[in-house]
Amino acid sequence: MRALIIEQDMWIGLMIEAVLRDLGYTHFDFAASSEAAVAYAKARCPDLITSDVRLDSGTGVEAVQAICSTRLVPVVFVTATPWEVREADARAVVVAKPFGEESLAAGVARATVAREA
Repeated sequence: MRALIIEQDMWIGLMIEAVLRDLGYTHFDFAASSEAAVAYAKARCPDLITSDVRLDSGTGVEAVQAICSTRLVPVVFVTATPWEVREADARAVVVAKPFGEESLAAGVARATVAREA
């Protein structure tokens, strides 16, 4: 399974990758800007997206909206600013930073179930 990790801080992206690996994801793409995220999603068709809100260029919310306008993908926002996500989409799955392995795994499970429903 392939995951797209939209995160400007590489060490946080690597922490997310480690949790996702334990959940069975095997291929990863990393994007630090909304433009790069949209390009990776178009080229690689991820099975899951994790996204921060604040990026080097653009926002994770913008990137996810662009990606999911053409293809529905389970999304977990991993952010220190959860209220910004809630303002854009009250139904979004949000895991607050700092996060633990269990909270991220639970967020992935919620996003995946919500996508399948």
